[in-house]
Amino acid sequence: MEGALIGVDVGGTKLSVAALEDGSLGPVDTAPTETMSSELLVEQIVAAVERVGEGRAAAVGVGVPSAVEFASGRARASVNVPLRDVPLRTILRERLGVRCYVDNDANCAALAEAHEGDRLVTRELVMFTVGTGVGGGLVLGGRPYRGATGAAGELGHMMVGASLRDGAPTPGERFPQPGSLEALARGGALDDMAATAAHQQPDSELGRRAARGAQVSARDAVEAAHAGDPEGGRLIRLIGERLGVGVANVINIFDPEVVALGGGVSAAGDLLLGPVREVVRRSVLPGVGERTEVRMSHHGAVGGLLGAALLAGQELAEEARPGGEVLTGRVG
Repeated sequence: MEGALIGVDVGGTKLSVAALEDGSLGPVDTAPTETMSSELLVEQIVAAVERVGEGRAAAVGVGVPSAVEFASGRARASVNVPLRDVPLRTILRERLGVRCYVDNDANCAALAEAHEGDRLVTRELVMFTVGTGVGGGLVLGGRPYRGATGAAGELGHMMVGASLRDGAPTPGERFPQPGSLEALARGGALDDMAATAAHQQPDSELGRRAARGAQVSARDAVEAAHAGDPEGGRLIRLIGERLGVGVANVINIFDPEVVALGGGVSAAGDLLLGPVREVVRRSVLPGVGERTEVRMSHHGAVGGLLGAALLAGQELAEEARPGGEVLTGRVG
């Protein structure tokens, strides 16, 4: 394939663009995300792609924090960026004059985890992204799995701690719902737990940080745990055990080759991974998941960016197959 694959990772606070050539991601162009309007955000994406691509782009992949109708590339609803009901794929193709593909950012991150460089090495993979919320992406049969509407992979909203006494959720109830994986294992939950522990355990490292006037957060819990503080370690273990229930659920459902954990909370490393694996061992049905590796993300902060570029290459190759565009129902 001639030309570069351009990856775009649109986040709530920053927008990153880079070119993938010969299996390697080039320098990353990063700027604060334009959130005032969809028009200004599109202008920012176009300018960044043109700057990085320098006229050599073969195709462009864009990962967005949105529910995406993949066949048309329309962002149906978004979190933290102004992309509600925006036909982003069509607009970008018209502006850039090359093939463009748009997908959910977690799908892109999962696709990156299934690759080494530009080579697909894992055909069945589930990824959890644990940060402000808990997101997820699925790669099944070597391709992102998007479901009927493009919204598959909302792993954070599986119920892992619901009580029958709570009753069924009411329509329109605020998310994340009590008892969901996101409510129990997201970074915000760790923030709350760390602040509470600092108040209740003034002799702990977290308590001492609070006494110095610091606003204790998840980051402090991770740092304290790495420093050997028992209270910080307890909190990371608890988050890991909760996350492990969700991981065990997806192993029972998908029997994947890999479950990868990414996002800010993954900075806890083995302190988080150990409890996750312990719960998985106790919770997975015998005979299921015997080949599943539960590990941390290999690509970290650039996973979504790399995955967006890989998405462009994968879809471009698919369209090159005889009848490929007709079979996949792609538009534009």
